[in-house]
Amino acid sequence: MNALAMTTAIDILDAPAAEAALPALAEILRDCVANGASVGFMDWNTAADYERFWRDVAAGVAGGQIVLFVARNADGIVGTAQLHLIGKPNQPHRAEIAKVLVHSRARRQGIGEALMSRAEAIARERGRNLLVLDTDENGAARRLYNRLGWTELGTIPRFALMPDGAECGSTFFYKDLV
Repeated sequence: MNALAMTTAIDILDAPAAEAALPALAEILRDCVANGASVGFMDWNTAADYERFWRDVAAGVAGGQIVLFVARNADGIVGTAQLHLIGKPNQPHRAEIAKVLVHSRARRQGIGEALMSRAEAIARERGRNLLVLDTDENGAARRLYNRLGWTELGTIPRFALMPDGAECGSTFFYKDLV
């Protein structure tokens, strides 16, 4: 982790804090989509769409299904990640990592790695020892997950669309924390 990431705090938000952070979270999502990230949104989505998404996340936080992480530095909230706790009776040991997003002005500073490290630590604390995620087959996050010791399972072609409508494969990963 680099020195800039060490000046970045990784916090967990409760539901009221998530609601309060909604403008910053919506801006990070907007920025990621505007910069071509395949994260479930298209380039025609609006600020209202991004805010609606984060309100739903805040509801998941309130319901105990989602742990919401934010990365803060001197510029405010510059990154975020989610840990989705699987509630199925036969999967009490598993969780999913979702929406690891870093604002373009804060990239290449170790923030994604710091978010992932904290998410893995909290997963362990919550009794989750198998994590899964997926990412754009051509994105920088794929290299990050490989570097952090995640096991790449494979890529499903045409799984999603890029914000401009181009087809995009999704690469799936897992990490065994045992």
